[in-house]
Amino acid sequence: MVNHRICVAPMMDRTDRHERYFLRLISRRVFLYTEMVTSDAVLHGDRERGCGFNPEEHPIALQLGGSDPVALAEASARGAELGYDEINLNVGCPSERVSAARFGACLMAHPSLLADCVRAISASVSMPVTVKTRIGIDNQDSYESLCRFVSTVAEGGCQTFIIHARKAFLSGISPKQNRTIPPLKYEFVYRIKNDFPELEVVLNGGVLCLDSAARHLDYVDGVMIGRAAYKNPYLLAEVDRKFFYDPSFPRSRNQVVGALNPYIADLLQKGVHLSCITRHIMGLFYGQPKGRLWRRYLSENACRPGADVTVIDAALAELTT
Repeated sequence: MVNHRICVAPMMDRTDRHERYFLRLISRRVFLYTEMVTSDAVLHGDRERGCGFNPEEHPIALQLGGSDPVALAEASARGAELGYDEINLNVGCPSERVSAARFGACLMAHPSLLADCVRAISASVSMPVTVKTRIGIDNQDSYESLCRFVSTVAEGGCQTFIIHARKAFLSGISPKQNRTIPPLKYEFVYRIKNDFPELEVVLNGGVLCLDSAARHLDYVDGVMIGRAAYKNPYLLAEVDRKFFYDPSFPRSRNQVVGALNPYIADLLQKGVHLSCITRHIMGLFYGQPKGRLWRRYLSENACRPGADVTVIDAALAELTT
């Protein structure tokens, strides 16, 4: 049974398989998402490189980008073969390049097409099919427009909506600015849950700590945390106990590093560069005494030829000197 009570957002150039493996060592229960992968990349690209994952990452969703129902259905079937727990459709990315390819946030202007996509995916897989969206786009940003959108897509079979509580500007500002400039309207997401009680509604946008997540859960079914979890990944350490009532104690930061080292050693033998993994763990000691020493040591040494797990051990030693 998929549980979206606390999720980590899909983030381009962030939530790759190394990041997800690392986060799973911190929380066993938080729900993880891949970076967005286009349906064409799944169908015609390197399957393992594009959407492969480790069994330890469960529960995990494959996030797809696209607007062709047939291609999305075929890509979703590939995802099912790989063992993903959910297929998520990206209807939130505001990138002009993504919009030009007719997917992402621009699909909010075409809810009937999106419903057809959900319907086609649902017919091809037995797992949940969810949609990650915004509260609106450009001048199509009223609550009434959002209601019509949700109603239409729900008719296509979507029962879970992950809603970023900002609208998206499809031109004029960058994707990065789209994460901060449009104002947050949490009340829109709360109202969707109130007006569509039969749907599962997950709130995304501006959630910086677990206390904030807990407050939102008074009004919605789940909360998705984005860049705050990348900047300070250890904030997820209390998720299992606080939100899933797991009595076990989380790993300490040092224990996380110890559990990660065998994974890193295995990848190094396969030719993966150490920096491909260490870039994701820079924030492990965020807010801790000498945390900057950890980040600096990894930054300066992980890129060096022949760098291996001894670099990480040495970075840990910096914290105790």
